[in-house]
Amino acid sequence: MNGDGVYPKRPPRLELFAKTEPFYFVTFNTYRRMPVLANEQVFQAFSLFCQRGNEEHDVKVGRFVIMPDHVHLFVWIPPSAKLGSWVKALKSVVGKTLMERDVPKPHWQDGFFDHVLRQKESYDAKWEYVRLNPVRAGLVEKPEDWPWQGDGFV
Repeated sequence: MNGDGVYPKRPPRLELFAKTEPFYFVTFNTYRRMPVLANEQVFQAFSLFCQRGNEEHDVKVGRFVIMPDHVHLFVWIPPSAKLGSWVKALKSVVGKTLMERDVPKPHWQDGFFDHVLRQKESYDAKWEYVRLNPVRAGLVEKPEDWPWQGDGFV
């Protein structure tokens, strides 16, 4: 709770992690889980944003999967950047694409989920979960058949 008696939306990160350069597993959802993301225009907007982030800000997006109503991605953020600001910018860019497709606002649920990855085993387990998402959802029979995924922009 802050001095005004208001609870923050998310708990603050421990100071222990404030000076690290973590690799994150990030998930964010569309508003009311609208199935509007799995298409070529969103994929291209997402890809261009990530490529520019790499070239201009040294933000490294690894593997990702764009599902109809949410996105999973792995990202490394340099110390000079903030994860929340980067996700907000990504949502804004993809949101503009959704507007061009006549998808009304709001586009996103508030916030996002992030998990700091500290070990290769953690990454492997998370990637296996992400990779199988389209199969579990009944969208494809094999994970490699899902067109809205990638190996990243590092």
